[in-house]
Amino acid sequence: MVVSGLPNRNGNRHAVDISRMALDILSFMGTFELRHLPGLPVWIRIGVHSGPCAAGVVGIKMPRYCLFGDTVNTASRMESTGLPLRIHVSKSTVSILKRTDCEFQYEVRGETYLKGKGTETTYWLTGETDHKYNLPVPPTVENQQHLQSYFSDMIKESLKKREAEGFSDRPLTRVASYRSGTLEYLQISTSVRPSTYL
Repeated sequence: MVVSGLPNRNGNRHAVDISRMALDILSFMGTFELRHLPGLPVWIRIGVHSGPCAAGVVGIKMPRYCLFGDTVNTASRMESTGLPLRIHVSKSTVSILKRTDCEFQYEVRGETYLKGKGTETTYWLTGETDHKYNLPVPPTVENQQHLQSYFSDMIKESLKKREAEGFSDRPLTRVASYRSGTLEYLQISTSVRPSTYL
């Protein structure tokens, strides 16, 4: 999560800064490739929302700068309801962008249901006039299904490799919590020579 305009307010500049950052990240992801998984694309979703929120440092032993409020929840919903390789932008952010000197390009996505908020009109951020971004082409439904199938085959191959190297299943082990006696986790399997393929 990234925020602009905190702790020092910057007027409408926060929407411009975050939108440009989102376009930069998405254009980078179009050429990024994991070294250990060549040929497998990395698809990310980006959600942007503007509004008031509370912020402050929380904690004594491990202090962290935290954000609170409905704006934070809505920004999270914008990301989770978005699509791969797309920047999902709320109506409030678009209205702020329209009041600036910058000319951003966006498409109307339409009515989107946001949990806890209801249905709202949302947008896809697609670029900025006079700025060249090498944005990747969002995947089609067929591409997503193909990648899921490919990823499933990759997991199966990885499990076969681990089995050949001495991977062994053990009976389930129950590890109880000391406080309540409830189930904390199950240890399903172990490996004599641990190696990671995924």
